[in-house]
Amino acid sequence: MSDTAVLVIDMMNTYQHPDADLLIPNVADIVDPLTELITRARDRDDVDLIYVNDNYGDFTAQPSDLVQSALEGERPDLVKPVAPQADYRFVSKVRHSAFYASPLDYLLGRLSTQRVILTGQVTEQCILYSALDAYIRHFDVIVPRDAVAHIDAELGEAALRMMESNMGARLANACDCLD
Repeated sequence: MSDTAVLVIDMMNTYQHPDADLLIPNVADIVDPLTELITRARDRDDVDLIYVNDNYGDFTAQPSDLVQSALEGERPDLVKPVAPQADYRFVSKVRHSAFYASPLDYLLGRLSTQRVILTGQVTEQCILYSALDAYIRHFDVIVPRDAVAHIDAELGEAALRMMESNMGARLANACDCLD
């Protein structure tokens, strides 16, 4: 148990959706810093690593199914470096927020989490809504700018500013999040 959890949000993606062409280059930009952050989190006993992913409406899908589908999708090169390894925590979500209709809040409570580091995609959607839900649950929120991907650059920047000013989120680089 620790007081910090790194949430890897929606990175198990097949990139077979209408916004994929806009999202892919931005995900490509975050893969290296996110991979390094995941590696650092895995190597530390004082950080919990939790994958949170949309189930895309398939309520029979197991976490391994979502990971496998993503690895077999259009861009496995964006998935493989950040894919979960054995003995990982995985929470399925059904909408934009990692907290909505998921057991994440309960899990974080059991882990005694005080601070969440939100990574993944999409900055102006799932990251923003997860940040709001974390904030109203009194978690400290950190968002590494170089480990979240946007579809629309303007909206992504606006979302980061909202998280910082309205939710007290700390914006940082991925390499500085666990210091």
